[in-house]
Amino acid sequence: MKASWGAGPRPAAGSQPASPGCSIVHVARVPSPIGELLVAATETSLCAVAFDNELSSLRRFAEATLIHDSDPLGAATAFRAYFDGDLRALSDLPVDTGGTPFQRTVWSALRRIPVGATTTYGQLAADLGRPTAMRAVGLANGSNPIAIVIPCHRVIGANGALTGYGGGLHRKRWLLEHEGVLLRQAML
Repeated sequence: MKASWGAGPRPAAGSQPASPGCSIVHVARVPSPIGELLVAATETSLCAVAFDNELSSLRRFAEATLIHDSDPLGAATAFRAYFDGDLRALSDLPVDTGGTPFQRTVWSALRRIPVGATTTYGQLAADLGRPTAMRAVGLANGSNPIAIVIPCHRVIGANGALTGYGGGLHRKRWLLEHEGVLLRQAML
């Protein structure tokens, strides 16, 4: 069955679809302590993780056939392990993000943030050699198509405050606490 996406944002100019020519995407609903996750994968890579059946992250696969799969690429098993306390269970999942070259650079850097650590938008921009690109880093962070696996939740404000998260700040707080990040009382 072909997916129907309706109106909404289109891929960024210059972005590349993941797995060009991909005709099948395996999709699973995975229960979690922070709400149901929609997990999608091609034959070789995880391509989307979204909260509450948010299908916009699958827009780049509009021509693909979506097939229910209880554990695409072992991702459902890895998520269960992660939520059960194996915080590195998601680290080795292969990802295919699509996106612009800059977005892919940011998302790759996010995967290098260790479990239990955080960084700021400014520090991430500096680490990428683009210290004035904090807003661009923030926009790329907010466009992350593979929540949790690409840990955009580990990016916080320069003052240590929790900042926006597509899944909601309550989920960001839960994920950081689950990963052992001590949050300042003022942020709670």
